[in-house]
Amino acid sequence: MTIAYLVGWYYPDGRGGTEAYVAALARMMRAAGHRVLIAAPQAGLDGTRIYEHEGVPVFRYGVPAAPSRVEVRGSVAARGAEALHRWLERERPAIVHVHAFVTGLGLAEVRAARAVGARVFVTTHAARLGWICERGTMMQGGVALCDGVAEPAKCTSCVLVERTGAGLAGVVAQLPRAASAAGLALLPGRASTLTGMSALIADNLDRQHALLDEIEALVVLTSWARDAVIANGAPADRVVLNRLGCTVPEGGQKPSPERQPTTTPITVGYIGRFDAVKGLDVLAQAVRGLPAALPVRIVVRGPVATADEHAVLAAFRQIVGDDARVQIGDAVSRAELGDVLRSFDVLVCPSVTLEGGPTIAIEAHAVGTPVIGSRIGGLAELVADGQWGRLVPPGDADALGQAITEIARAPQATVDRWRSALPRARTMTEIAADTQAMYDLHAA
Repeated sequence: MTIAYLVGWYYPDGRGGTEAYVAALARMMRAAGHRVLIAAPQAGLDGTRIYEHEGVPVFRYGVPAAPSRVEVRGSVAARGAEALHRWLERERPAIVHVHAFVTGLGLAEVRAARAVGARVFVTTHAARLGWICERGTMMQGGVALCDGVAEPAKCTSCVLVERTGAGLAGVVAQLPRAASAAGLALLPGRASTLTGMSALIADNLDRQHALLDEIEALVVLTSWARDAVIANGAPADRVVLNRLGCTVPEGGQKPSPERQPTTTPITVGYIGRFDAVKGLDVLAQAVRGLPAALPVRIVVRGPVATADEHAVLAAFRQIVGDDARVQIGDAVSRAELGDVLRSFDVLVCPSVTLEGGPTIAIEAHAVGTPVIGSRIGGLAELVADGQWGRLVPPGDADALGQAITEIARAPQATVDRWRSALPRARTMTEIAADTQAMYDLHAA
């Protein structure tokens, strides 16, 4: 059987958890005897290119580096996406499994897959849950977890407070859909964003419902996400929960706390992207508030390549100042991941967006390292607060600082107790088995 995985970015230029998930799934499906193909858009590419990654053919198709507003919104197929449509016609996959919606990969591409006879599945890795959350974080006003139900007036106010300030957000949120749609279509730049947001959110909900008519199943990673997509009109029998897992890092688990108890100074580590939604500013503020004599080391590791990543790192440095307890290092390679995670006494995941994981938290559990994380998304379902880790409100630097202080002052009563209670980490092998079962259930 030919399976095509469609993803928003891919190696060698992709570095996120979704790409790692797809690569692992591709390896396992190939091992099960399937022919596996991967396709992804590439902004600015002229034409197409084909290469292999880990033995899997990868098809990249160029989409505009500066797409139009209607291309970004998915109102029309992006220029260049017709190459993917032709690729689908040539390859005729039995299954097309979509793992992201970006410019050049949207509802039009789902319909193109259906047109060639493929059974189509979608896994939503992002907090948008398809097209439900225009803000992209599921954080109402950026400060608290949303109830997950998309409503044009409520969501318009939330998004515009972020993008344009609070001044006119409440007024514009009440515009009738027809008036908002006219602003969206006719006005330029900021004015279009301001007046057209309500219509855009209504269009997103229409697109979400249309998607559900085209696919066999919508796969989500958390119970919260499952409840949210159903609350927004998804048929319950078309929503599949397949929790996130990991490829277990090399080297196995660290010694038990009985053999190797935690000592001070404790090491609190962060591994991940330098992205605002990962909460690095929250961690920095928490560190700045720690007592000067607290026996702790803070280790932060991640790739820094884009302008946005440099900006996040610069802001982090500015907040923590010259605190000698803070160490900033390069990205962690797959080969060294296990050793680095085992060197941490706790991993910190201060996310300020709804995540299915993050995967790094599951990898930490796999090697025996507890997690302090935000009480949101996958972290809230992965970490049992006070039993094998600590959960704090997202964005609450004081609460995060208090949690770090607590474990630094009493590591054996906290960290070692958590280490003894850590559950077994879910693996990509289990995800692949559940995915295969889903494909079999919807066999032609």
